[in-house]
Amino acid sequence: MASKILPASIARRALSAPRPAGLAPRTLACAPQIARCQWSAYRPATRIAGQRRALSSTARARFAAIDDATNPLQAERESDEVDVCIVGGGPAGLSAAIRLKQLANEAGNEDFRVLVLEKAGEIGDHIVSGNVTEPSALNELLPDWNSEDNPNRFEHTTPATVDKMRFLTKNSAIPIPKPPQMNNHGNYILSLNQLVKWLGERAEELGVEVYPGFAASEILYNHEGVVQGVATNDLGVGRDGKPKDSFERGMEFHAKVTLLAEGCHGSLSKQVIKKYDLRRDSQPQTYGLGIKEIWEIPPEKFEPGLIVHSLGYPLPSDTYGGGWMYHFGDNMVSIGLVVGLDYPNPWLAPYGEFQKMKHHPLYKDYLEGGKCISYGARTLIEGGFQSIPKCAFPGGALIGDTAGFVNLPKVKGTHTAMRSGMLAAEATWDALLGNKDNGTVFLYDYEDKLRKSSIWKELKEVRNMRPSFHNPLGLYGGILYSGMEAYLRGKTPWTLKHKVRDHAATKPADQCKKIEYPKPDGKISFDILTSVSRSGTNHEEDQPVHLQVKDWEKHAQMNWPKYKGVENRFCPAGVYEYVEDETKELGVRFQINAQNCVHCKTCDIKDPAQDINWATPQGGEGPKYVLT
Repeated sequence: MASKILPASIARRALSAPRPAGLAPRTLACAPQIARCQWSAYRPATRIAGQRRALSSTARARFAAIDDATNPLQAERESDEVDVCIVGGGPAGLSAAIRLKQLANEAGNEDFRVLVLEKAGEIGDHIVSGNVTEPSALNELLPDWNSEDNPNRFEHTTPATVDKMRFLTKNSAIPIPKPPQMNNHGNYILSLNQLVKWLGERAEELGVEVYPGFAASEILYNHEGVVQGVATNDLGVGRDGKPKDSFERGMEFHAKVTLLAEGCHGSLSKQVIKKYDLRRDSQPQTYGLGIKEIWEIPPEKFEPGLIVHSLGYPLPSDTYGGGWMYHFGDNMVSIGLVVGLDYPNPWLAPYGEFQKMKHHPLYKDYLEGGKCISYGARTLIEGGFQSIPKCAFPGGALIGDTAGFVNLPKVKGTHTAMRSGMLAAEATWDALLGNKDNGTVFLYDYEDKLRKSSIWKELKEVRNMRPSFHNPLGLYGGILYSGMEAYLRGKTPWTLKHKVRDHAATKPADQCKKIEYPKPDGKISFDILTSVSRSGTNHEEDQPVHLQVKDWEKHAQMNWPKYKGVENRFCPAGVYEYVEDETKELGVRFQINAQNCVHCKTCDIKDPAQDINWATPQGGEGPKYVLT
């Protein structure tokens, strides 16, 4: 690959990123070699896909000084002009970027600029998925991705071999038929974290400009209300909201088309959906919280390619969800639990349920004698076909999980996310070719392509399976009905509706049974802070709290009397606490430990008061997942 040029703006951001204890200070002299330095795993990447152009088209900014007469927070931002800006370096965003550059390079337009902004310190750092991948989209995008003849092929795949479906009671595992959608013949178990890193490298080889460590925090509109790009957040702002000596103004990236690939419940996507009323013809989205661990188990217990899914225990019958266990790599096991966030009991803690699940004999027998090496948590889309919003807006589009293309009964979303990115790329390329007068680009063709694609067909077939669990029999009625739907493949003439938004499903604490969770044993189950330490999460403490609550005391007054600390229980990272405080009228004080945040966004979705807004912290911060 060509030598890399490090623009001054990126060097400044690399230097300003927080440094884990024990690491030597970084200097500008070593900044160009960040990707090869021992601490690159903790920092925003500084690679630019072999590009030699300067990043910024405006004058270089300087650090703020204490005695600045003007307010640095209002200073003009540096800006850059690109053809397409993609927010999010996950499967959808990178697939869109790769497909765009393939089209541009085939047309001989190598100067066509495609930019990917990723808030994680490195591509893949924020990716969590219990992943059995259907390779159809990968085969289409990069046909030699797994070929023995390709020296750069993705090597970390384990072919699926055995599928098991079990209904759990406290001590038993009852075999049940798996729906045809869950047939994994020809699929691969892999780490999506690793696959995304590999896709990032392939994107760079094609000339995509990939910028990890840049957290897009603001949508930019022109005078007509058309999206014209994004801005990244300011760095070096103290918790008091004032600039520190290390202050660095955010940057603007102006684009002809902006594709939002932020994943589930993206912070910018929420704004765009609201501004353009993109949900006017769809039902509200519904979500689940996925919590997972990666274990290394004894070789004699390892069964390469084994796939296990479970329903029932430990979740109550009024709560949707299920567990999984996948054997992959060299003696590695991915194990996790998904809990539908429309659960009613505020005493339920998804993290505690997951720790209980691991002690069930089905899972414990494999984990005993093993070692937990990684932990992660992330919300996922569950609404399906009826919750898909309008995906195109003036100047851009929603792609991947941002738009809600997860096939929940199939337990897969990577192939649909990638395919949506590819379809958006093709629609974008055609629209820009036809936009001779440089007017507003509206991706009508993207919407049409979606409706004609396998994505639409897949999701329509299974549209009734998730909402069927809202019935008087709960889990049991849902299993019976969705089993019928699975074999009818969506040919029923009706479409079931989602009952309520997830936060509104929460009942008052005094109407529900209190749940006491057993103390972790430190071998199979763990306390929440031990798990967070395995996520690699890192935030600079002296910055504005990115979990935005306008009035903490008012929040406590709304939530504590009715829900008795539901925030502490729904959060899988110990971010929220109610601390005893006799000086407060309620006897408790609401506290946010934002440095623990693993960016799962559960709080933004499940909080009954709906006054927690998850916003991006400084670029490059958050979890650093391994093998997730």
